[in-house]
Amino acid sequence: MLVGFLGVCLAVAGTAGALTVGPALLWYATLTHPWLSPPNWVFGPVWSVMYGAMAVAAWIIWREPGMPRKRRNAMTLWGVQLALNASWSPVYFGLHMLGAGLVVILALWVAVAATSWRFYRLDPRAGWLMAPYVAWVGFATYLNAGFWWLNR
Repeated sequence: MLVGFLGVCLAVAGTAGALTVGPALLWYATLTHPWLSPPNWVFGPVWSVMYGAMAVAAWIIWREPGMPRKRRNAMTLWGVQLALNASWSPVYFGLHMLGAGLVVILALWVAVAATSWRFYRLDPRAGWLMAPYVAWVGFATYLNAGFWWLNR
């Protein structure tokens, strides 16, 4: 099952990666960048770690004995945050909609924080594995807001 969770996360990552190359990078380079905007090469390695950690966290919760309703609710939240994650790149990079991207990433941050909290309550290891993702999406939200504000 761990391989399955990794596969789902890698599929989302691959789709996002495909949308952030070529013309999308050319468009992105024309934008005014907010302060603290990292170089492009940082995003691939960071997101790779985030997707790996969220897959392992989901696997830990999936294996959690007992509490089937709480486990199901936590895994539903995990699926919601992954769907929001998958929708951000097409909106932001595909459609070049910075404001709509901001709405999606704000919802993503809420979903990731809720997932992390639910995971933590079931197994602290899973919650801690999600914590860097909460922080990273918070930072990405700052960047999205900055891009939107500076490029309106």
